Amino acid sequence: METIEWWPKLDPDAQAWLIAHNGEAVTPEVLNKIAAAGGLVTSGEPWIGESGPEGFYLSDEALDWIETTANDESD
Repeated sequence: METIEWWPKLDPDAQAWLIAHNGEAVTPEVLNKIAAAGGLVTSGEPWIGESGPEGFYLSDEALDWIETTANDESD
């Protein structure tokens, strides 16, 4: 995954939450912010993971991307 296209449009608080809670179910508030930033949560985008009783999850690929971005790593 090159980039998560909505990431730069996401407010810093939501970015910080995703970094701090990487791998956890995304809160409805953060999910709404992702959608407002252009993240289509009903599409087949590679950042979409599973949705279940605990909530919506990002894909493993997206979690790795966020961790790399948080650590300011590059390929």
